[in-house]
Formats: sequence, C-alpha cells, structure tokens
Amino acid sequence: MSTALLRKTSLPRLLHGHLRNPIRETHQILGTQTPQTRAYFRFPHFLRKAREYELPPSSFASSFSYSSTASSSRVGFVGWYLGMVKARPVFTKSVTAALIYTAADLSSQTIAGSYSESYDLVRTLRMTGYGMLILGPSLHFWFNLMSKLFPNRDLLTTLKKMLMGQTLYGPVMTVVFFSVNAYMQGESGREIIARLKRDLVPTMINGVMYWPICDFITFKFVPVHLQPLVSNSFSYLWNVYMTYMAGLAKVDASS
Repeated sequence: MSTALLRKTSLPRLLHGHLRNPIRETHQILGTQTPQTRAYFRFPHFLRKAREYELPPSSFASSFSYSSTASSSRVGFVGWYLGMVKARPVFTKSVTAALIYTAADLSSQTIAGSYSESYDLVRTLRMTGYGMLILGPSLHFWFNLMSKLFPNRDLLTTLKKMLMGQTLYGPVMTVVFFSVNAYMQGESGREIIARLKRDLVPTMINGVMYWPICDFITFKFVPVHLQPLVSNSFSYLWNVYMTYMAGLAKVDASS
C-alpha cells in the first residue's frame, strides 16, 4: 500500500518537476539566472527592451536641445511674431501697420511715378507715422472691443461686427486719416473741410465695395489677437488707394 501511495505521489511530482518549466532547466544548464515566468509573459518584448534604448541624461538633454532648435527654426518668423503679439500686442500691431502703410505708399508712388517728377519721402514718413501712432493702436482696441461686445462667431454676430465697422470705425478713421494727413501738409481748417467734401464720399463708396468681404473673413475665421494683422494685410491694396487720395492736390477753399 505504501508502494502504491508512493507511485501516486512521486510520479505526478516527477512529471510536474520536469515538464512544468523547461525554460528554467535550460537556464540552469547554461548557468544563467532563471527569469520570472509571469513577468516574461506579462510584458511585451518591446517593453522589456526599452531600457536598452534609454539615453543617458546628457544625451537626452542634448537631443532635446537639438529637437527644440529644429522646431524653432521650422516655426521661424511666424512663431516669433505670434510671441510678440502676445507679449507686446499694441507695439507689435502698430509696427505692423506702419510697415504696411510704408509699403502701400511706396507702391502708390511707384504706380503714379509717370505723373510725378520725384519720389516724396516726406509723404512716406507721414504714412508710416499714421500707421504707427494712430491706425495700429486703434485696430487693436477696436477688435478687442468687438470681441467683448459680440464674442460669438455665428453669421448674425459677424454681420453685426461688419455693420459696426462700416458705419462707425471706417468713416471715423477715414476722416481722421484725411484730416491728419492734410494738417501735416500745412493745410488750414477750411482747406481740410474742403478736402473732406471732395474726397470723403467717393472713398466711402469704394470702401463699401471692398471691405465687407474682408471684414467677414476677419471676424468669422480669425482669432481676435490676429485680426489686426489680417485686417492690415487686406488693407494693403486699400492703403495704396488711400495714399493716392491723400496725395491729391489740396482744394482751393476760396472757390
């Protein structure tokens, strides 16, 4: 009876000891440490090999620095400009408006070059100063005001912003532009009023034909902090026209 019991207990143990883990016996023969079977089956191969590809701290830092430099070079001017808009919004938008007005006046004088004897540098400086000191800051505050009054971007809200621009901001800034430019040219009050009577209505009519589609794109699809930049980009062609109108001869107030 003891022999039968021995057979019943020893044989399963013997088979279990030899067959349950052949990987352990292989490692014992080779003289290596037996791996943990559960850990081996729990983690995939690429997770167990992750440590082999880890970089030392210095290599990781240099790799991160290289990737950051490459990313910065890819972003380039756009990233720098967006950072400046966030850090110094009024100054950045003012400089942008000044540069666009400068380019617009250069283009306007080039187009009308056949009718002019020489290039008018003082006129260009006037346009640059107007963009820097008046238009740039006013665009910043105007778009921020519209964003606070009408924060949504649905069709009805966009149309409201467009209407406000065509009835308030546009006419006011056109009057300011003609008046300031004429005053800096030495024109008197009567001459400035006569110029406005001659140039304001045709300018407003042309503005109604040009600006609504530009305002719709700006208000509907552009974030508020970039709206002055987009508006200035649209205004390049308009400013060519405006600088041409501002360069017209003054009106004889006596007549």
